[in-house]
Amino acid sequence: MPLTDTMLRNLKSDGTPAKLADSEGLYLYLSASGARLWRMDYRFGSKRKTLSFGAYPAVSLKEARRKRDKAKELLASEIDPGAQKKAAKEEAVSAAREQALTFAVVAQEWFATKRDSYATSNLKKKLWLINALNERIGDKPISKLAPGDILAAVRPVEAAGHSGTAHKLVGTAGQICRFARTCGYIVCNPADGLKEVLKPIQTKHYATITDPVAVGHLLRCIDEYQGGAVVGYALKILPYVALRSAELRGGRWSEIDLDKALWTVPASRQKNPKDGGGMKMPVVHTVPLPTQAVRLFRELHLLTGSGDLCFPGRHWASRCISDMALLNGIRRMGFGKEEMTIHGFRAMFSTILNEKKLEWGFDGDIIEAQLAHKEQNAVRDAYSHASYLDKRRKMLQKWADYLGPLKAIHKYPSTS
Repeated sequence: MPLTDTMLRNLKSDGTPAKLADSEGLYLYLSASGARLWRMDYRFGSKRKTLSFGAYPAVSLKEARRKRDKAKELLASEIDPGAQKKAAKEEAVSAAREQALTFAVVAQEWFATKRDSYATSNLKKKLWLINALNERIGDKPISKLAPGDILAAVRPVEAAGHSGTAHKLVGTAGQICRFARTCGYIVCNPADGLKEVLKPIQTKHYATITDPVAVGHLLRCIDEYQGGAVVGYALKILPYVALRSAELRGGRWSEIDLDKALWTVPASRQKNPKDGGGMKMPVVHTVPLPTQAVRLFRELHLLTGSGDLCFPGRHWASRCISDMALLNGIRRMGFGKEEMTIHGFRAMFSTILNEKKLEWGFDGDIIEAQLAHKEQNAVRDAYSHASYLDKRRKMLQKWADYLGPLKAIHKYPSTS
């Protein structure tokens, strides 16, 4: 006798498992715990199998019969309903996982694997780029992401005149998508080749001074600087060492060996801009000091040597002077933003040294090693420090000896 809704509602378990037949193979399995499960036994390929349709009352009698009829239709077509159900479940799980693997989720996963390789200042920049992409495509499953989606996210930035940022956005999207491809989340990288359809980056060079007469005038102005003494010494030392502003400003006396004329900027300081970092990658940067810089440091030591920082701020001895303090010093001497910047000292060093490298006998790798532009692996980095240090020492001394006589060229009036 087929089951009825009334029978099912009044059904009680006595603690013994039981099968209550309905019709055409459908039955209700009553477990010892009282669970009521719809099932159907069938044979396929000479094997006995059981198909589950769910639990009562979540699955009603009517719905259970409908599922039974559907299973019989599949069997009549020589299709295993159990195998099809399993395949459908796996497909649903895969689809749900695909939907869950959005660009934002994968970006977060990628960033977690890379964050230790970025300096703190660059971490913030990379996070900003990721967040900017997430605003447009973060909710989209990465497997469904097309080149047009990424372009649509980047075009408004490009249209606003920020072509450099647009290229960085595409580059970041490419890094994330390459990671996704490696992890098996996608087959192809939708960001490949997108930089080619963007407007070229309009390179903006830092304002600098490279004419020897103008360089001499700048150095005289620095010597005659009337501002704070610590800022004055920072401006005097900066031209000799070609360091990034943050590297110089965050200098510690413990890093400098004046007897050996050597300044070793540790990798740990490169990670945090507030700690005087500044290099693109957190690596040790060894800087030989020319005799002129050693003399200036010895004078500075009389002022700040009792503390940790070489260039402490005026109000907080535990903080180094700011980049703005150096920039304001340049402006106070009468040099506008289109004429000279703090980074311009590095540009000055690079431009003049590259012009004179053949005359002075220094190749481009030595100059780049001093500027710390190249990101090297551990083996090559160690080799470079060992092989280039003596050459860089000679180059910096030659550079310092070149700068001195320029001050005597009086084509421009002295600025006080």
